[in-house]
Amino acid sequence: MHIAVLDESKCHSKKCNHECQSYCPPVRSGIGTITFPEETNYPLITEDLCIGCGICVNRCPFGAIKIITVPDELNRDLVHQYDENSFRVYSIPLPSKGITSILGPNGMGKTTTMNILSGVLIPNFGDYENGGSRDRVLKKYSNSILGDYFASVYDKTKKVVLKSQFVDQIPRVARGTIGSILKGADEFGMADDVISKLSMENSLDKDVSIASGGELQKLAVAMALIKDGDILLIDEVSSYLDISERIRVASILTDLARKGKTILVVEHDLAILDWISDQIHVVYGSPGAYGVIVQQKSPNKAINQFLEGYLKEENVRIRKERIVFESKAAARRILTSELVKWDNIEATLGNFKLVVSPGKMELGTVTGILGRNALGKTTFVKILAGVLKQDTGNVNPQVRVAYKPQYISTEFEGTCEDLLYKTLKERMSDSFVKNELLRPLGIDPLMETEVSSLSGGELQKLSIALTLAQDVDLYLLDEPSANLDSSSRMEVAKIIRKTMENRKKTGLVVDHDIYFIDIISDELMIFLGDPGKHGIAMGPMPMRDGMNMFLKEVDVTFRRDHNSGRPRINKPGSSMHREQVSQGEYYYS
Repeated sequence: MHIAVLDESKCHSKKCNHECQSYCPPVRSGIGTITFPEETNYPLITEDLCIGCGICVNRCPFGAIKIITVPDELNRDLVHQYDENSFRVYSIPLPSKGITSILGPNGMGKTTTMNILSGVLIPNFGDYENGGSRDRVLKKYSNSILGDYFASVYDKTKKVVLKSQFVDQIPRVARGTIGSILKGADEFGMADDVISKLSMENSLDKDVSIASGGELQKLAVAMALIKDGDILLIDEVSSYLDISERIRVASILTDLARKGKTILVVEHDLAILDWISDQIHVVYGSPGAYGVIVQQKSPNKAINQFLEGYLKEENVRIRKERIVFESKAAARRILTSELVKWDNIEATLGNFKLVVSPGKMELGTVTGILGRNALGKTTFVKILAGVLKQDTGNVNPQVRVAYKPQYISTEFEGTCEDLLYKTLKERMSDSFVKNELLRPLGIDPLMETEVSSLSGGELQKLSIALTLAQDVDLYLLDEPSANLDSSSRMEVAKIIRKTMENRKKTGLVVDHDIYFIDIISDELMIFLGDPGKHGIAMGPMPMRDGMNMFLKEVDVTFRRDHNSGRPRINKPGSSMHREQVSQGEYYYS
């Protein structure tokens, strides 16, 4: 069976004179397959005539067409298709008591699935012309647990609450302070309790227009919790939150599950996913084309098979290479010449004060930064970038810097190609930029796409590519893993490390994904203090010292999975947690 997917945003049929049609073997033999309806002038591919040769894919100069061969039996589980030659989702997970999670790459229908389960989107089972029907859904799943679920959602006997992944859009739809928004939505008198549980007291007077990503994420979670739903659908809960905040939110969700709530979670932090899930559905497919949600597995089996890239029960390989976790406790840096150093730095922003102890960075190394939110990590990066001026202290010498900010602007009017050429100019012809950055980061297929229409993950990859492609001495990357799925995070980590090692460059990376930081870093800077009031930055220091200092501060320990080596969070108060605390080994046990 061949499925055809067309991205109309990339298709410029008038520019290429319908090359995809001209070279299609069935068309040339008189059968048909590819037509151009007058009302759209976009190619329409008749899937039951397509032979899957892939010539149209290769002939399209804009990367607008995908022809994918999938097993015929998938058609029996087609849940939703947006339009002809468009994205489709196969099968659907079954939310049940406790916490059910969905794990998989971006662009494979996880958010579509959440919208279906919330009742916002009615599945059409492939009948995109007539659209979805609630009666058809109930008939399709009659006499099943899934049928009972949809019946309770549609007749509102069960209240469903959906927490969106797009927390950065909150300032566009809400006005006022965080506190006023929560109080205004508090129908059941739960706001004060939720504010206390999420430790939001210091953020209540802040206007959402200037709130940080972490504050917006906690606001989104709080809004979901105060609605007191029977079914909670939580889409990406850890973005912009530090490890202690992630643990706090995870604990709240597990407590609700024990009280009988039905919770479905989409998450990319494998440690958090492993910690909270009762069962996990893995998703595989082709980004932007189709997604298949497999039957639930135990958390350990699901995550290990995802990392292995092979789903044993389904006999499906979902990735060419394994994702390998290696424990690197020992120092792995080789002393090189010094690039930049700083003495005691102090900076004041309103009521917040940052104090940075003396430190230095060397050529060919990567320094990772860990710390809770609102302790001045971004402030320090901006000082190095020259965006902010410190009150006291010096950074010497002044070096060429490329800076990727935490929040990425989408205000550029034009395509990705326009932005790349405007920023990089002649460096666009550099083989390193083409082969080591744009291709592995998946930027090539996005060239004709408007920057304003990119997803969060696509925008993040484009911003990383723009930063690393510049010929500078010091690369500053603030939260490069945000909005990226687990596979992409590992790929980005490898690209950052390879860039610094091979080109003898220096990097400074701020992130909340513990293992992402461990993969890329030679040494660590740790930020401690009182969030929102004062921050103290120490280091750079050896990896083991930094990890132990940071995790001791947030009272979290990690162990390693025996099979995959992946980091797993220990339950608070467990024997493993107590043993590692007594040894002073919070991560590298």
